[in-house]
Amino acid sequence: MNILSIQSWVAYGHVGNASAVFPLQRLGAEVWAVNTVQFSNHPGHGGFRGQVFSGGLVRDCVQGIAERGVLPQCDAVLSGYIGEAGIGGAVVDAVRQVKSANPRALYCCDPVIGDAGRIYVGEGIPALLRDMALPLADIATPNQFELEYLAGTAVTTLAEAKAAIAALQARGPRCVLTTSLRLADTPADAVELLTGEGGGFWRLRTPLLPQGFNGAGDAIAALFLFHRLRREAPAALSAAASSIHGVLRRTAAAGSKELLLVAAQEEIVTPTRRFVAEPC
Repeated sequence: MNILSIQSWVAYGHVGNASAVFPLQRLGAEVWAVNTVQFSNHPGHGGFRGQVFSGGLVRDCVQGIAERGVLPQCDAVLSGYIGEAGIGGAVVDAVRQVKSANPRALYCCDPVIGDAGRIYVGEGIPALLRDMALPLADIATPNQFELEYLAGTAVTTLAEAKAAIAALQARGPRCVLTTSLRLADTPADAVELLTGEGGGFWRLRTPLLPQGFNGAGDAIAALFLFHRLRREAPAALSAAASSIHGVLRRTAAAGSKELLLVAAQEEIVTPTRRFVAEPC
């Protein structure tokens, strides 16, 4: 399995490609990583150094891969954080190029816009994701805030979540996974994930851990894409959620905010606890 992953990179910690590449490799995928930024660390630490790369650099890297004659063997494209609009255009071009070389290739768009009521990407990025990237996507993995933003509606109940996913599917992606979901009937000590595809919906609930973690959304998008390439949506959700919960539980136990992907790598392959997605 070959996956072209176009995302951010940090030297310290695990977000973007630094969160997605290792889990994919640990599961046996070849990852062609193209970085959209090079930062010292996640900006959430309060300070960072580094650069946002240009769309031209992303295009050059993808073109160099294409010149190796391997795009027909690319099974999927995964995109995450986009530092500026030019990079967004380069991502869209890369998806079109891969799909032209291999029409069976899937595009998983993690529409990184914000969280907890706050947009933290640059001007023009949300519109680019909504109007250019999502129409090309086969899979989208928004968190609850991003689902509400892209669907243009509040999500507080299961019925509203389903309607928002259907609205997103009408824009392009046939499969939508919503992460970090808290609904009116979600227990205070739990967090949920909800996926929809082909008119069906599946819900999965895991224990709520006591803190947030940088890069968790990037990791679960990668895990869900990997498993969705091999199996149907509910089984992919179960496998991805079980792995990420195991990693997050180990991370929380160590008191770390950065994912312990290496120390907890067995959770990626053989999760300690398995959660089952239920139809809803």
